Amino acid sequence: MGRMAKQGSGAASKEEKKAAKQAAKAARRERFSQIWQAFQMQRREDKLLLPLMIGAVVVTALVLFGIGLLIGQQWFLLPTGVLLGILLAVIIFGRRVQKNVYAKATGQPGAAGWALDNMRGQWRVTQAVAGTTQLDAVHRVIGRPGVVLVAEGVPHRTKSLVAQEKKRVSRIIGQVPIYEVLVGEEEGQVPLSKLQRHMTKLPRNIDKNQMETVEKRLAALANRSGPAMPKGPMPRNAQQLKGMQRTARRR
Repeated sequence: MGRMAKQGSGAASKEEKKAAKQAAKAARRERFSQIWQAFQMQRREDKLLLPLMIGAVVVTALVLFGIGLLIGQQWFLLPTGVLLGILLAVIIFGRRVQKNVYAKATGQPGAAGWALDNMRGQWRVTQAVAGTTQLDAVHRVIGRPGVVLVAEGVPHRTKSLVAQEKKRVSRIIGQVPIYEVLVGEEEGQVPLSKLQRHMTKLPRNIDKNQMETVEKRLAALANRSGPAMPKGPMPRNAQQLKGMQRTARRR
């Protein structure tokens, strides 16, 4: 009986390993498919993409080959140059896709919320804690800086929304800093493409334990005003960009 039980558990373990391998293989295929689709879309819209990527590989390889000629190691440095060129080409591709996605998302309702949801690091994002029927919205973000209220929409409408939300939040979190960010292209606003960078440049005022405390206290603010907002725009290439970002983080 004991031997049969061991055989049964061994077979189950093999099945689990096989299933895990198949799942990992399927995930890799999905990521590759996303990147390939993003490349095809970007190539059709961006005529400079291929010349820039090919140029990056060729120029980098030639530079390292030239350096190799000077020291008698040209055939050793050539493969290194090709690999570095491919890496540079991938970076160029990612940057141009990202720029294209943000350009399409700019001005769409929920664009700031979408950008916040795709931030790297320990950020707790709650979309549309306040809003209007015209789809103006205020998103609340908890991070190391404290609490950040990110508004998108028409400034004269979002100003009152931010003021009301700031008043509600300040009653609960005490002395924790509250920052206000208005997303837009006008003076004093933060462009959508620079929102994530702006957030990461804010000073670190609280630690992780304080973040947990703030998050628990703000859970009491479950009743949201305004209409339900979309999770954020999904312009073409956005899903592929998200997959590429996840892949880059793993590497």
